[in-house]
Amino acid sequence: GDPLPMRSEEAQRTREKVEKLGADRVRIHAVVQPTTAPFEAIADRMRMEAERFRPAAWKLYTVWGPEGKGWWLTDEVGRRTIEQGIELGVPLFAVHKGLPLAGMIPDYTRPLDVGPIARAYPQATFLVYHAGWEPDRAEGPYDPRADRGVDALIRSLEENGIGKDGNVYAELGSTWRELMKRPDEAAHVLGKLLAHLGEDRILWGTDAIWFGSPQDQIQAFRTFAISEEFQERYGYPALTPERKAKIFGRNAARVYGIEPSAVRAAQRSDALARAKEEYANAPRPSHQTWGPRTRRDLLRLLRFAGH
Repeated sequence: GDPLPMRSEEAQRTREKVEKLGADRVRIHAVVQPTTAPFEAIADRMRMEAERFRPAAWKLYTVWGPEGKGWWLTDEVGRRTIEQGIELGVPLFAVHKGLPLAGMIPDYTRPLDVGPIARAYPQATFLVYHAGWEPDRAEGPYDPRADRGVDALIRSLEENGIGKDGNVYAELGSTWRELMKRPDEAAHVLGKLLAHLGEDRILWGTDAIWFGSPQDQIQAFRTFAISEEFQERYGYPALTPERKAKIFGRNAARVYGIEPSAVRAAQRSDALARAKEEYANAPRPSHQTWGPRTRRDLLRLLRFAGH
C-alpha cells in the first residue's frame, strides 16, 4: 500500500494548471520513500525529481515501508536521504510525525528522532507534519518524559538544544481539525507549541486534500483563544491576532522564501483573481463533496491509480 494521495507527477500537473490561472500560487513536495529500493536508485530518483519537478521540499513518511516496517530519520538511510536533499539544493524536509497509518508499526511515527537529526544537520530545515499528535493520546500540560504525541516532539527538541530560533517547525494539518472539537486539548497543544517552539515556528495546515473545504477550520482558528486561566496556570502565551497571522501564513512564507507583498501584487490582477471577482458577482456554490463516497468509488479510484 502507498499512503500517498498524489504522486510527484500528479502534483506537477496540478501546479502547471494553476500556473495558467495565476502567478506563484502553488508549491509542491516530492515524496521520498528510501527503504523501497537500494539507495543508489533512491538518490537517482531524487535527482530526477529535483530537476524535473522543482519541489519546494521533500516529503518523508518514516512510518511507511515495505511489509509495514518504517525507519528513523537517524538511521543510515535517513541520514543519506537528508544529505542527498541538501546536496541537490532542496534542504527542506516535511516529515510525517504522528497520525499512525493503518497497517504500519506506530513506533516509527513518533518524533523522538527529530531533535537528533535537526542537531546533526543544522543546514536543513524540518517541518514536522501533524506536530507528532496522535488521536488516541489526550493532550494536557507538557510531560517531559513523554515518548508519544506533541510532548515527545517538544522533549526531543529540548534534549537536543533546538529552540525558538531553531531549524524545526510544527505543522497543524489534521491536528487542528481534530483538536478544534476539544477546546481544552487545543489550548494545551497550541499553548505548548507557543511556549516551547515559539510563534515563529508553527505552521498552518488543514489536510484539506482529505477533508474538503477548510473554511470551518479557518473560522474556528480565527476565533479561538487560550483562556487567561490556562495562561496563568500553565504559562501559555495568549493567541493574539499577530500570532495567528504568523501561523496562518507568514511563517510558511518565510520558510519557502516568499515575499507576501510582492506575491499579492502579482496576483491582484491575474486570471484567478479576475475569476474570483466575476464569481462574487453571481456566486453559484454547489457544496459538493469531492472524492470517493462509496466503496465502489474507492475501488475505481484505486484501479485508476494502479493499485
